[in-house]
Amino acid sequence: MFKKILLLVIAVSLVALFFHYDLNQLLTLEGLKGSMDQFGEWREQSPTLVIGGFFALYVLVAALSLPGAAILTLAAGALFGLVEGFIIVSFASSIGALLAFLVSRYLLRDSIKKKFPERLKSIDEGVQKEGAFYLFTLRLVPVFPFFLVNLLMGVTGIKAWTFYWVSQLGMLAGTVVYVNAGTQLADIESLSGILSPKLIFSFVLLGLLPLIGKAIVNKIKQRKVYKKWQKPKKFDRNLLVIGAGAGGLVTSYIAAAVKAKVTLIEAGEMGGDCLNYGCVPSKAIIKSAKIVDQIKHGENYGLENTTPQFSFKKVMARVHQVIADIAPHDSVERYTDLGVEVIKGYGKLINPWTVEIKLNDGTMQTLTARSIVIATGARPFVPPLPGIEESGYVTSDTLWTEFAKLDTAPKKLVVLGGGPIGCELAQSFARLGSQVIQIEMAERIMIREDLEVSEFASQSLQKSGVNILTSHQALRCEQRDGKKFIIVKNLKHEQGSEQEEMAIEYDELLCAVGRSARLKGYGLEELGIETNRTIQTNDYLETLYPNIFAAGDIVGPYQFTHVAAHQGWYAAVNALFGTFKKFKVDYRVIPWATFIDPEVARVGINEQEAIEQGIDYEITRFDFEELDRAITDSAANGFIKVITPKGKDKILGVTIVSEHAGDLIAEFVLAMKHGLGLNKILGTIHSYPTWAEGNKYAAGEWKRNHAPETVLSWLEKFHTWRRG
Repeated sequence: MFKKILLLVIAVSLVALFFHYDLNQLLTLEGLKGSMDQFGEWREQSPTLVIGGFFALYVLVAALSLPGAAILTLAAGALFGLVEGFIIVSFASSIGALLAFLVSRYLLRDSIKKKFPERLKSIDEGVQKEGAFYLFTLRLVPVFPFFLVNLLMGVTGIKAWTFYWVSQLGMLAGTVVYVNAGTQLADIESLSGILSPKLIFSFVLLGLLPLIGKAIVNKIKQRKVYKKWQKPKKFDRNLLVIGAGAGGLVTSYIAAAVKAKVTLIEAGEMGGDCLNYGCVPSKAIIKSAKIVDQIKHGENYGLENTTPQFSFKKVMARVHQVIADIAPHDSVERYTDLGVEVIKGYGKLINPWTVEIKLNDGTMQTLTARSIVIATGARPFVPPLPGIEESGYVTSDTLWTEFAKLDTAPKKLVVLGGGPIGCELAQSFARLGSQVIQIEMAERIMIREDLEVSEFASQSLQKSGVNILTSHQALRCEQRDGKKFIIVKNLKHEQGSEQEEMAIEYDELLCAVGRSARLKGYGLEELGIETNRTIQTNDYLETLYPNIFAAGDIVGPYQFTHVAAHQGWYAAVNALFGTFKKFKVDYRVIPWATFIDPEVARVGINEQEAIEQGIDYEITRFDFEELDRAITDSAANGFIKVITPKGKDKILGVTIVSEHAGDLIAEFVLAMKHGLGLNKILGTIHSYPTWAEGNKYAAGEWKRNHAPETVLSWLEKFHTWRRG
């Protein structure tokens, strides 16, 4: 910090001295003309000293971003001629620009990064990919103030060497024009006369050259990619979509809405995993399990504690009924009515424009399309544990069918995995009567949340009857005397100790350790489309082939239904209209929720991530024990944590732990999306008594913590005076 302050003081002092001694008057057109005779004499007497001094002066002016660089460029032409002046200015201006760039980076970048971490991150990513092109364009067009370019590029992540050589090349054209004008100094009446509209237009065209060149390079790359394929002269469809989960449904719906001819291909159930195996059935059983828990603890509501009487079969039957009730929203009939052709079968890419479809009735069909979107989703990952296939297991996909056959909930249930899916199902089945042991290899469950939230979740699950074993690694499955066991290793015990391994008996084993993208069987390998756990796409969801897109869990980086739907919009628009305008997927404000009881919802960064990113942050906290509605519902546990930059109300992240947290987070998502701070939330009327008031009270906590004490002190004196 001391070095930064010292550098800043030196820079400010030099600038102050520059203006104090009226050196700025020398760097005007009139000042230059009046001094040329004197400069000429000095040059004849000491040419090397004058060249060196002029070079150093130019570097200093550029480095300190002082006015007068254009005048010095003219002076170089007048003093040294076109060739010599051009060489001097070319290197002096680039070195000076580099010094200004480095000063800006040293003094400003860290503070800007702390204040705007996400914004700077996205800029750095763009600069990393296209920075040289954009800088070259800016340097070629003298309309943009060069000193401003130096300072702004300093806060980005562009490499110093790249900045230097691109600046050296990019400023050549402008340097030639100004140095050449300087050779005719007597004829120049004003700086504006140097650059005529025609010349400026020429520079603009010159500035477009790198972008045009880039477009040509991309076109050549595309031709190379498509080289071995014969493109159809006509297409059967505008768009083919493989997979009818959230990503595929949204993509096809949008295509139909803009009157494109679109076909949606799906071999299994419409609605994908979320409707049939994930979000919908899990939330249905969570609700039933919560009612069971509330009956058990009736005293919380002024009732008697009661052992609930229920049929597990009926609970599972309700789950399937809920799926059936929601299914029409995603049905073939509905999407057909919306204008989407739905084909039931397996689609496989034959070439970049052709999909071969094996229909569910066994027949084959081939369709071509100008663009194709792959949205085949993901499936539960099953760890390759020795003996697991022989012992048997269920996943979040198969348990709904398998458990529906049972008369009671599994007596002994082992849940492998401490993520959101594992936690939700572990708590639900514990409440429905299972003896649940949850095994997690990490030090805590819900590892993506901060420590406080993770501990709160652990306490909630344990209160529901879940036995949580963290820092335990599953090794193998065994069968002994007709009983099934999973052998786990306690990672906290020393190797070779007696308690290092432990056998846990179970009736059912639920694998919930994550999901893997469905990549096989769709022709990706044959087309050379790169896959590494997911399909590799660019920011526009394009694969290796610009007309083939991917959306949803098969892409990542977030395996959420709402993100798949979000990507579906971009996939559809870019596939249909990308020739004219393409849109980068916006991942800046992504919410997610884990539907344990109480729920955990989050958007933006949490405290743990703020620390890792080195952000100068503060936390505003509101506890639901102070919320009237939470008290009336006997659910006054949980909290809201809002992360903001020090002293500012800008929302960097929010975590909510409470009933209805998944709904409450939406207000903060909206605020972050549109740049609204906590003051705006505080100034918004919230109905009383509602859970949503918690958001307003959290904003109020921030306001109270930042009350203007000096102003309030004077107001107190004012009111005292008014009382006489």
